[in-house]
Amino acid sequence: MYFNDLEKCFVDECIHLRSYLKTIAREGELPRTMNAVLQVLRNKELETIYPNIDIALRMCVSTAVSNCSGERSFSCLKRVKNYLRSTMTDKRLNSLAILNIESTLLMSLNYDDVIDNFAKQKCRRRNF
Repeated sequence: MYFNDLEKCFVDECIHLRSYLKTIAREGELPRTMNAVLQVLRNKELETIYPNIDIALRMCVSTAVSNCSGERSFSCLKRVKNYLRSTMTDKRLNSLAILNIESTLLMSLNYDDVIDNFAKQKCRRRNF
């Protein structure tokens, strides 16, 4: 899938890295995950010896495993924008969606501080 990112010697690097990992497995435990192999490459400074494997591992580690967070966001929008709120602006819809998505963070807020801060900013009465 990523032909332009990896060179043709990628397979040879994989074979060589496999034998290298077997030799270091005798000293300690064999890394079992891609993240652990990437950590071995970084700790032993082997990125220059295995550049294609470094690129492939970084692509695999940084790729999202699932799209659950995106699906949750869209189902949240379905709850927020119902038929009663069909005329709201995009800015308000985005704000309400963020509040609904980040509800755990919202529950940890101290409302008294938020209300006091709002009252100070919107105060129209002068204190004498």
